Amino acid sequence: MHLRTFKQRCSAKAVAVGLATFAAFGLSACSGPFPQSTLDPVSGFSNDLADLYSTIFWWAVFVFVVVEALLVYAVIRYRARPGQEGEPRHVHGHTALEIAWTLAPAVILVFIAVPTIQTIFKVDGTPDEGALEIEVIGHQWWWEFKYPEYGIVTANELHVPVGRPVAFTMTSADVIHSFWLPRLGGKRDVIQGRTTRLALTPDSVGEYMGQCAEYCGSSHANMRARAFVETQADFEAWVERQLTNPPPIDSLDGLVQRGAQVFTSIREPANHSCIVCHRIEGLSYGAIGPNLTHVGSRTTIAGGILPNTADGLRRWLRDPPGEKPGEMLGRSMPKIDLTEEEIDALVAYLQSLR
Repeated sequence: MHLRTFKQRCSAKAVAVGLATFAAFGLSACSGPFPQSTLDPVSGFSNDLADLYSTIFWWAVFVFVVVEALLVYAVIRYRARPGQEGEPRHVHGHTALEIAWTLAPAVILVFIAVPTIQTIFKVDGTPDEGALEIEVIGHQWWWEFKYPEYGIVTANELHVPVGRPVAFTMTSADVIHSFWLPRLGGKRDVIQGRTTRLALTPDSVGEYMGQCAEYCGSSHANMRARAFVETQADFEAWVERQLTNPPPIDSLDGLVQRGAQVFTSIREPANHSCIVCHRIEGLSYGAIGPNLTHVGSRTTIAGGILPNTADGLRRWLRDPPGEKPGEMLGRSMPKIDLTEEEIDALVAYLQSLR
């Protein structure tokens, strides 16, 4: 075989393998699952945004097809031909074309602007009548949720009933955050000293992921959220559990009681004491960290980065800054010198808080 032919065949094979590999990676990106896809809406708010996106997308497709068709036509129609001599005939101005390509974009922009403005007013944050009010407070790096209607305070995981309007009133305890539950609604900036609003009505039962969408420091990526959309009966059962205070320490026994004692003990320095930073109804009144009254009922801990299991709790209690950077700024839980016996006792106690 001629050396040049051999090299050409090898080159063709390499190109084919490269294209196949690229296609495989590209298709694998489409396989899912996509827990934070805005293209799978589950509320009236997110459906409005998806419809607007679809409208703009198809207008963009129309513009692309028309422009590319004209380009291909011009390339073929006015290409150089064999035997052609001299320069092609020059055309100076074409009034009809100039009017067309001036008016056409303006008309298309009108068809895009009208539904865009309508959607902006539709999702401006004004809640429907009878909406469930939830106060959202962004912290470095966790979310606090308050339900004024029920007197409930929780962290990082919120529960709402399907079909009922929800009105979020949001602010920040420190820097700018951005509250975003992609499948439920658009993101809203959360700013200290200001109040922003978001209103939506979830239409599908399920668990929906969210996160902070505004860079807010070293553990920005570890500031996650979960929304549980439930039936009315399940939501009411959750509310009832949240309104039940934990039993007093004297009524506990064994490892659980030992864990409560570790939780309430004062250490040096004082900010290394659980009771100083965290609130448990009827037991402690800390306000720096998340409310732990019913922490055992949550699916995650540490701003949503660790599963709420015995192993997850042990990892967190052994070395919080190692799991979630930021302790040097005083914004994350510090490392506390706990013995393994104290960690086991705390795990037992925290898991009992349901």
